[in-house]
Amino acid sequence: GAGLGGGSSDGAHVLLMLREMFGLDISDADLEKEAAAMGADCAFFCRKGAQYCEGIGSELEPYPLSLSGKTILVVKPPFGVSTKEAYSNVKPVMPEVPLHELLKKPVEEWKDCIVNDFEKSVFPLHPELAMVKQSLYDHGAVYASMSGSGSALFGIFDHVPEDYENWFGEGYEVHKG
Repeated sequence: GAGLGGGSSDGAHVLLMLREMFGLDISDADLEKEAAAMGADCAFFCRKGAQYCEGIGSELEPYPLSLSGKTILVVKPPFGVSTKEAYSNVKPVMPEVPLHELLKKPVEEWKDCIVNDFEKSVFPLHPELAMVKQSLYDHGAVYASMSGSGSALFGIFDHVPEDYENWFGEGYEVHKG
């Protein structure tokens, strides 16, 4: 319920572990195909490094994205957003400029052009998530967004922010990466 792919990453890890433990002769492509059959974004977790995803999340290609020198804070609220709830209300919008082109812009410009479509439908149901996003910007994030279908949010900072552990109320978890 955080939009961080916890169950999907667990499933992918099990497949990778089984291949290694039993010395299975399964190519990366075939393993990813099996992972995608378990869940749309499971294949993503079979790869290392930045990936550009299309379709339902199983069409992947390596992407030369670097956030070197940046600090990322992930904020997990004390509640989740059900995947069913998030997907039942989302109305995806095709951007005028493809996402892989927008990602080439400096991170500082993403705020004005890269949007998670789930925010439009999830924020009205959970207004505190919109407040968390705004708080990340108020504390100096150059970009902030909800992760996947929520409820976690992340902020990208040029520096390590001070006192970030105390920005949010009881039950909120804040992790630095």
